[in-house]
Amino acid sequence: MHGTDRKVQIVQNVSAKPSQATWGWSVLWRKFGADPSQPEADPPVEDFGGQAVQTVEHLKRVKGFLIVLCLLIACCLLASAASAARLKDLAHVEGFRPNQLFGYGLVVGLNGTGDRQNTEFTVQTLANLLQDYNIRVSPNDVRVKNVAAVMVTAEVPPFVQPGTRLDATVSSMGDAGSLSGGVLLLTPLKGSDGKIYAVGQGPVSLGGGYTALGVGAKISKNHQTAGRITAGVLLERAVPSTIVGSDGLVRIHLDKPDFTTAKRISEALKNSPLKIAAQALSPGVVTAALTDKFRGDPVAFISALETVEIAPDQPARIVVNERTGTVIISKDVRIAPVAVAHGGLHIMVKTEQRVSQPNPFGRGDTAVVPDTTVAVKEQENRQLIELPGGPGIALSEIVRALNSLGVTPRDLIAVFEALRESGSLQAELVVM
Repeated sequence: MHGTDRKVQIVQNVSAKPSQATWGWSVLWRKFGADPSQPEADPPVEDFGGQAVQTVEHLKRVKGFLIVLCLLIACCLLASAASAARLKDLAHVEGFRPNQLFGYGLVVGLNGTGDRQNTEFTVQTLANLLQDYNIRVSPNDVRVKNVAAVMVTAEVPPFVQPGTRLDATVSSMGDAGSLSGGVLLLTPLKGSDGKIYAVGQGPVSLGGGYTALGVGAKISKNHQTAGRITAGVLLERAVPSTIVGSDGLVRIHLDKPDFTTAKRISEALKNSPLKIAAQALSPGVVTAALTDKFRGDPVAFISALETVEIAPDQPARIVVNERTGTVIISKDVRIAPVAVAHGGLHIMVKTEQRVSQPNPFGRGDTAVVPDTTVAVKEQENRQLIELPGGPGIALSEIVRALNSLGVTPRDLIAVFEALRESGSLQAELVVM
């Protein structure tokens, strides 16, 4: 009898454990539609199979719910990641910028395609150059058909050091016919402060261009009076620049200033794992304080800043190019409900050459007379088309309604300009 009681007690303990485990799931059922007012009946002490089936059903329902929840979270993350961009692609750090250099020089070795004799500055420059080598010559005796005066421009990337080789652009200043085959003489390149930062020298490349001359004929390919010197500029002095201010702040300049984007950048830096003290000073400037962790390594600090992702705010804008007929519409463009009717005007000009002959045995000459006709055709049965408007209208619906007008891209430009004048276009219209 003592052994039987012990067996029943063990069974009761085993059967009580699943009911305690299912208590945790009842909280989930209370949130997702189950009726907590109806308690779950305890299975009989000996009914291990029924209790196991109920537990498996509970686990299946929870598993299905967790799968749906994970899919929703994944969709939200993918949507946010699709619209997010790195801070590196939206802004740049103050001090991290290129600098422009320019200089005046001579290109020699041209095959008779240099400046003409009446280009006085080329003649004077060549005479001064020869005088530096103790060769005295009168400018009136100098012939410059193989020499061309040029301007040399180059761009210095940020933080490059002396000894770096750069490319340069060479452009003719006079009336030279071509720079093909020419060589640039040593030319000092200055910055905006008047100091010399680099020197340039080397052969001029026109990118495959050429010029062929003949008696009364000339054939040219590509632009002949401008070329490039590849790796012909040697940097002699580094351009001074700093990335961290004396106050320990890194100033971030937005490429396209915007109030909302600047605020989002500031919030993203504060909420990032770096916990950076950031503040938006203006739509184009955001400051970030250098943390103690990166006090001795500002490069690593800025590298960490560049990886922070932000969803920039896109303004509602329509960009049109009347020359090419290109129309670009951003997704946030909205229009007020309006009805539009647009009729196309087609003008056709046709010219035919007709032969006019005089009457037989009459006086006169046979002549070719142009016969020109002009026809104007206007579209008939123009109807009003209602364009959907409001904050809940998608861009695809607006495009579908505009396409129903049957207008060309060039006519679409006129439609947008009319919508702007009427006040129905809730976006910025940029005409290029």
